[in-house]
Amino acid sequence: MFNNLREDIKTVFAKDPAARSVLEVLFCYPGLHALWAHRVAHYLWRHKLYLIARVISHINRFFTGIEIHPGASIGRRCFIDHGSGVVIGETAEIGDDVLLYQGVVLGGTTLEKKKRHPTLGNGVEMGSGAIALGPITIGDEARVGSSSVVIRSVPPGVTVVGIPGRVVTKREKPAMDLEHGKLPDPVSEAIRGILKDHHRLEERLKALENSIGTNSSRQELKEKQKAEKTPVESQVNRKESNDG
Repeated sequence: MFNNLREDIKTVFAKDPAARSVLEVLFCYPGLHALWAHRVAHYLWRHKLYLIARVISHINRFFTGIEIHPGASIGRRCFIDHGSGVVIGETAEIGDDVLLYQGVVLGGTTLEKKKRHPTLGNGVEMGSGAIALGPITIGDEARVGSSSVVIRSVPPGVTVVGIPGRVVTKREKPAMDLEHGKLPDPVSEAIRGILKDHHRLEERLKALENSIGTNSSRQELKEKQKAEKTPVESQVNRKESNDG
């Protein structure tokens, strides 16, 4: 038991550069308090003391702002940074060395009493406000960007961003680099690709016009169309004046 507590404290120092002393970690880290309370609640839940387990979970939520259902399974060296707004559902399974930021939700998508919450592999990192829904699996060492919504299983070692979450890159760095600002944006990349294709088509069109000797600008085409319409308009105007 004391070895586990010591390991949890070391995990805080390893994953949060703001930690300065053991006393600070013991008294000022709600994510750590939530995990310790959850272990008690989970033990009672496994021994079918459901009501007491839920009461402890409810008290845990009141003091830490972190809601962990006592039925959820959480591995070793898990760290919940800041923690406010984190929700972990009943059938969620979390592996070892997982890092969760504030606002992370591991939610369910069905009312049936079966596996309905996500499974997180070892070394997974979920950014602030990231949401994973349903009985999906997020593979080992995967990283989910802030405010992303994951509704399909994710292979190991990739980065997922967006709504719904899309795999944008395979990670080459360790899981704990914390560089969320450098995550790629699939929407902007798609727009950038469209603009490049548009520019390429314009260049090809200009080359084609030059090759066939029709290097007329849009303004010249408009003037030509206007000149072609002028006789017709003059006839209409002349007819209207005669009728008057």
